[in-house]
Amino acid sequence: MDAPGLGGLNWAVIIIYLLATLGIGVWFTRRASGGTEEFFKASGRIPAWAAGFSIYATTLSAITYMSTPEQAFLSDWSYAAGNIAIFAIVPLLVIFYIPFFRKLEVTTAYEYLEERFGPSIRVLGSVLFVLFHIGRVAIVIYLPTLAITSVTDINPALVAWAVGVLSVVYTFLGGIEGVIWSDVVQGIILLVGAGVILVFGIMALDGGLATVAADAAADDKFISADNWKFGGAAAAIPIVFLGPVFNNLHQYTASQDVVQRYQTTDSPKSTARSLIVNGFLALLTIPLFYGIGTVLYSFYQHSESLPEGFNTSALVPYFAVTALPAGISGLLIAAIFAAAPSTISSSLNSISACVTVDIRDRFFPPKDGAPRTGVGFSRAVIVIVGALSVGAALYLSATDQAQTWDLFLSITGLFGVPLAGVFALGIFTKRANTSGVLGGLILGAGLAWIVQEQAGLTPFMVSTVAFIGALVFGYLVSLLTGAMRRGRTGHDVLPLTIYGKRAAYTRRVPTRPTTPAEAVTASPATAASATAHTNDTQGKNHD
Repeated sequence: MDAPGLGGLNWAVIIIYLLATLGIGVWFTRRASGGTEEFFKASGRIPAWAAGFSIYATTLSAITYMSTPEQAFLSDWSYAAGNIAIFAIVPLLVIFYIPFFRKLEVTTAYEYLEERFGPSIRVLGSVLFVLFHIGRVAIVIYLPTLAITSVTDINPALVAWAVGVLSVVYTFLGGIEGVIWSDVVQGIILLVGAGVILVFGIMALDGGLATVAADAAADDKFISADNWKFGGAAAAIPIVFLGPVFNNLHQYTASQDVVQRYQTTDSPKSTARSLIVNGFLALLTIPLFYGIGTVLYSFYQHSESLPEGFNTSALVPYFAVTALPAGISGLLIAAIFAAAPSTISSSLNSISACVTVDIRDRFFPPKDGAPRTGVGFSRAVIVIVGALSVGAALYLSATDQAQTWDLFLSITGLFGVPLAGVFALGIFTKRANTSGVLGGLILGAGLAWIVQEQAGLTPFMVSTVAFIGALVFGYLVSLLTGAMRRGRTGHDVLPLTIYGKRAAYTRRVPTRPTTPAEAVTASPATAASATAHTNDTQGKNHD
């Protein structure tokens, strides 16, 4: 397939967007350099609506912008049930999760895990997040690379480096405040861009919206009775809804890129409002992005046909460049770019927070005990991780990966969702202990892998199995190991559960630095004798 090319006007629009994004990072450079409190939490001065918009832009990546229309184009709107799942968990977040994150004034989500279970689980959770998000950033860089290279003859490596370097530079400069305000601008651009595609696509068809509706009804492109049946060829809506409930629990409770936003507002009420803003924006995604896929299905049924062997992951940018006026198509390519950096920058800043706070500051504090004020190390982490992710994106590009939406959901369900089960065990049970949640995490991920490989279940079902498996196995192993340790003393973590939500809690402070090797290998008994900070919770003590 010959690349149609962008043209000078489109390139001008894209370049203006890139420069504006860099400008936001530069604007917040001085504030971000004030220390890790500024770099990672913006000292709690972000308005609720902006934090909500940032959460939305972070979760609405290029994966959504390109792969959601692809899903509607190839199949139907059944996956839209997942967008509604956020409303099922917002009450849980506001009532049960956010109070503990705010009570501890955490910088990373995994600080809660140390207070509840000890340093070994904190390190494990933080490392899992870092590894997963390096892969996630790679996918998010790959998608706009695919978008540009499908409509131009530019080398994919050049595009991948351009996207990666842009994201690294303004994250490096502006910290979380620069990231959030860039998210706001990028979120507006991508929503406007999606609306433009929708309107132009409808206008390009004879009969307009009536033609789209007729085609969708005739070919079951919306929701049909088959979507409510289990085991059929169509996606079953109950499973499509249930799986994202657990995926969202992972993202909103165990994923640092979202949890970090909870600390950027001035109060728990502001955090709750930010989640409500995010929820309504998630609803807006349904008619916009699934609508694009359905409109383009009609467009390529009647007006034109796609080239032979076309990779449908590039459907949206191909339509933009070949069917829309110059300048407008440039805006839409810029919107795809906007979807990518908004996610990449959030992941990079959050990865840096985990490496800085959970590893360096936790295990290698300054010898004089004084807090560090510089952010040079945190910025170095952003540069290194950005380079690794670009390399992984180039691999995805070289192997021409398609169906990236299912690929992303599979990775999330297998490696991320069991960690959400660990947070749930910590908050909702008194008996959960370190050995139990570690066993639950391993067994839940293993069970998810088995059903994914052997049973051929959908990514949504895999997520369901992963969460429930981690929860059930974690509780049972906790009961078993707790019974074996009767008589030992441990740290009182009742204020970190729903049974002591209103109780005051003083964070444990280590009497000496703990090395990473000690964090991983120390048994609860060894930890209890070494330092109060490394006590692992014991089931018997919290009955």
